[in-house]
Amino acid sequence: MANPLRSEVVRLYKNLLYLGREYPKGADYFKDRLKMAFLKNKGVTDPEKIKELIGRGEYVIKELEALYYLRKYRAMKQRYYEEGKKE
Repeated sequence: MANPLRSEVVRLYKNLLYLGREYPKGADYFKDRLKMAFLKNKGVTDPEKIKELIGRGEYVIKELEALYYLRKYRAMKQRYYEEGKKE
C-alpha cells in the first residue's frame, strides 16, 4: 500500500474505532466487525480500489454520526414530552 494512502486508512480506522464506542450493539461487537472488514481488504494494493474503500468508510462514518444524532434527538424529545405530560 502506498504511504499516503496508508495514513488515510489508519486515520479512517481510528475514527471508526472512536465512533464505535457508542454503537447500540456494543463497542466489542463494532470493534470485531470493523477489524474483520479491514482484514478482509488487507491485500488490496490498487490505489483506486483503496480510495473507493476509503470513500465507503467515510460514508459509514456519516451514517454512524446520523444514527447517534438521531438517538440523542429522540432521547431529548422523549424527556421533554414526558415531563410535559406529568405536569
